[in-house]
Amino acid sequence: MTPSSPDDPAVRRRLLVVLRHGRAESFAEEDHVRRLTARGRRDATAVGEWLSGAGVRPDAALVSSAARTRETWDLLAAALPEAPEAQVRDDLYSASADTVLDVLRAVPDDVTTLVYVGHNPAVASLAQALEDGEPDVEAFVALSRGFPPGAAAVLQVPVAWSELDAAGARLADFHAPAG
Repeated sequence: MTPSSPDDPAVRRRLLVVLRHGRAESFAEEDHVRRLTARGRRDATAVGEWLSGAGVRPDAALVSSAARTRETWDLLAAALPEAPEAQVRDDLYSASADTVLDVLRAVPDDVTTLVYVGHNPAVASLAQALEDGEPDVEAFVALSRGFPPGAAAVLQVPVAWSELDAAGARLADFHAPAG
């Protein structure tokens, strides 16, 4: 398979938003059911407002089946003018960055803006692995400080989802909650 050229007009520019769930309660009956704290709820709403203000309009969302990721998506989506229904997936709950990348490669070609809501360390590892070495400098500095709960990396993807690979996207922006 020959990779598509970023200059090929047949290849639509794509955006990938890699989002770590908001701050969650420390303990619960089991990890999968941990919910967001009040701060986590505020941060999830704030990242939705930030994406909306930046003109990011997702047409698909992949969300881990954990309570905290679903709640993060719901709050983020409520802050957008329009939001797609999320595809909630059990395989994203304890996924590695490689597993998430495999899931991303199966995204339909007609999706131009995708939000992935997951967990660390996969979220941070994925964003760093996809970064092509020519990032927005401010975004790169912010990402280098860590990927806290409620943070989002926005990556420009110049190839079809099926061709996405390490160093295959440009880090365009990064948002971390205040404080």
